[in-house]
Amino acid sequence: MKRVYRREAAILPSMCDSAGRLSVPGTFALFMDAATEHAEALGVGLRAMAAKNLFWLTVRTRVRFFRRPAMMETVTVETFPEDAGRVRCDRDYRLLCGEELLAAGKTEWAILDTATGKLRPAQDVMPAGIEPPVTPVWEEPFSRIDEDFSGAEALGAYTVASTDIDLGGHMNNAAYIRALAGMFPGKVWNAMRIRELEAVFRAPCFEGDTIAAVRRTADGATDIRMRVGEKTVLLARLVSE
Repeated sequence: MKRVYRREAAILPSMCDSAGRLSVPGTFALFMDAATEHAEALGVGLRAMAAKNLFWLTVRTRVRFFRRPAMMETVTVETFPEDAGRVRCDRDYRLLCGEELLAAGKTEWAILDTATGKLRPAQDVMPAGIEPPVTPVWEEPFSRIDEDFSGAEALGAYTVASTDIDLGGHMNNAAYIRALAGMFPGKVWNAMRIRELEAVFRAPCFEGDTIAAVRRTADGATDIRMRVGEKTVLLARLVSE
């Protein structure tokens, strides 16, 4: 089985921001879609997993941006799983234009047994016979974002809409990133020139939930806590150029 999944994609208007470039949420969605396509090819797609009462959970993800492609530019999307650990596994992503690296990402996944509500060992679920590992996009661990936001500045609020809900019945991963980006005025968001965005998914959100967000800035990064009531649903770190 092919370790690396690769396909071309056109940067369409629906994927772009007000500057006519692939948006930050659009990049997360593009990577998520490629992972879904590859999982299907490996026999561990949504339907195959559901037949075994299993569901993929995104634990955390980080994307680094080097150049965001313009509308109607043609790019290549690559994704590949690293070898599964005892409980979790990482999947890597690259966005390329020819040999130019436009963006790179890594997502940590876990597998939920929907019948028991417990995690299943990832190494027991990933298919046998996959090609040998390739070099990861980076070796460094994910960040540790302190959940204590005492005294943080209010950022905004968002009510989860029906269009944010995915097959699992909760807010889609990419929808969190769209909601986060939408809490900033457009001019402010564009001026930030995001170089890296990391997100930690802590709890699911459902249609009608109101998400409140606060932010703090330190050491060149903006940390964000999104919560429903007192429950943290997402922690994020934005690093600007």
